Amino acid sequence: MSGESCLHQLQPQTGPIVSVSSVACPKTNTCNYRGVTGNKYVQLNVGGNLYYSTLQVLTRQDTLLRSMFSGKMEVLTDKEGWILIDRCGKHFGSILSYLRDGFVTLPKSRHGIMELLAEAKYYQIQGLIDLCQRALQDNEEKALCVIPVITSPKEEERLIQGCVRPVVKLLYNRGNNKYSYTSNSDDNLLKNIELFEKLSLSYSSRVLFIKDVIGDEICCWSFYGQSRKLAEVCCTSIVYATEKKQTKVEFPEARIYEETLNALLYETLPVPDNSLLEATRRRNNCCSHSEEEEAVELRERVRHIHIKRYSTYDDRPLGH
Repeated sequence: MSGESCLHQLQPQTGPIVSVSSVACPKTNTCNYRGVTGNKYVQLNVGGNLYYSTLQVLTRQDTLLRSMFSGKMEVLTDKEGWILIDRCGKHFGSILSYLRDGFVTLPKSRHGIMELLAEAKYYQIQGLIDLCQRALQDNEEKALCVIPVITSPKEEERLIQGCVRPVVKLLYNRGNNKYSYTSNSDDNLLKNIELFEKLSLSYSSRVLFIKDVIGDEICCWSFYGQSRKLAEVCCTSIVYATEKKQTKVEFPEARIYEETLNALLYETLPVPDNSLLEATRRRNNCCSHSEEEEAVELRERVRHIHIKRYSTYDDRPLGH
């Protein structure tokens, strides 16, 4: 290999170097480690990240590194003696840890494990390959919650009547509109859908959430407890513009939170708890709040009330 253009020489540092530039530098050399044994330290530059290790660790298992440092392969070094390995050095510390100790703490994310698996395959470390593959199989992404989609009125009736948990249903069908939408309607429809998904992720173990895409409304929430309908929040209305009618979709966030809380009262008790009903009742004598302020207040009320309920019954944490 000619030395006219190669990796810029990196001086030893205590931390990893995150970027390397390609510039002209003195000619690099090749060498091998045949006959060199024991605890001799070697300096490794892996994609700009600097590491120290011993030949004993690097040749401990039957890997590509053993071939490199047992004389079977020539290695590239710079004038300071750093051995250059043209790979990403992000996970090379984990590679060395596995060779040294026989185990390693895997990255928390699935993406990180896949990155480490790619490096393990390159260095031909079979034990680490198996460890990463088992972790990927064990941590396969599973559905956080299952939301049935209604395809017929009979299916809706069967789901609601057969469920012992409260039920929250969102009907949305943009195609039911006969008129044009107001300027904020599309955004508000999306906000309703996003809130439904947020609630379903937080309460899927306690409430059955279902979607209805065949109903006659455009956007409507329905709340059920003990197999009977408790409340309905319709988010659409017809408004009159200058010369035509328009459909308006609203996002009554505070009201939706309030009715969801009311539905949760039917989760385990045969009849609603009066103290919890009182907590959800709007106080007529109070000054009026904006929708946003009321929504924040109700969210906090939901959180504190249900933490209190769980500490009373079975100490289950409230999901967020």
